[in-house]
Amino acid sequence: MSRVGRAPGRKPAASRVESLADLGLMRRALRERERQAAEAARRAAEEEAAKQRERDLFVRSVGPVIPLTRPVRLVHHRPRPAPVPRQRLLDDARVLRESLSDEFDPATLIDTDEQLAWGRPGVGPEVLRKLRRGVWVVQGHLDLHGHTRVEARLALVAFLQEAGSQGWRCVRVVHGKGLGSPGREPVLKHKVRSWLVQRQEVLAFALARGDDGGAGALIVLLDSARR
Repeated sequence: MSRVGRAPGRKPAASRVESLADLGLMRRALRERERQAAEAARRAAEEEAAKQRERDLFVRSVGPVIPLTRPVRLVHHRPRPAPVPRQRLLDDARVLRESLSDEFDPATLIDTDEQLAWGRPGVGPEVLRKLRRGVWVVQGHLDLHGHTRVEARLALVAFLQEAGSQGWRCVRVVHGKGLGSPGREPVLKHKVRSWLVQRQEVLAFALARGDDGGAGALIVLLDSARR
């Protein structure tokens, strides 16, 4: 029985059918992608056309539009205030308050003359005479009338601290004559003298002249170099 042989180089019929089927699928997939791309392009064109219609309608409604130019703004740079060392000032004030003792005996340091003037060692009598005559201009003034002893001490500390920061050379401290005190005793007069002697920046003091307060005030000479 003879066999019919296949011609060399020819594929089986089943393989040819599968290849044609794959080719058809590829063609349909390409056509679907082309359709989707065309649909997306159509929608984009419709959206752009709708936006253009809206722009045209706006222009027809409001007329020609001129874009606003951005104004030139001048920025003011405000200088920042100098920092205030609050805690250091509080600490200094506390130390100063504690440095003035009400228990201090001024007799151990005060060496006054017959006119109740005092000078720290090294301050000559000519300085005291100038103080009494009012040679130096009074640059600051503190009035302690109506203060209690505690209030007066704190006020004097703050005043001397301010005098130091300002570089004042000569100040006046009014302590009063004590006429309104119980027993007419000039309590603040003695206390102020005691407190002033304890302050290192105080070089000398003397009773004020009559027009500056007389026996109710002191003219105080300060060491302006101590800040």
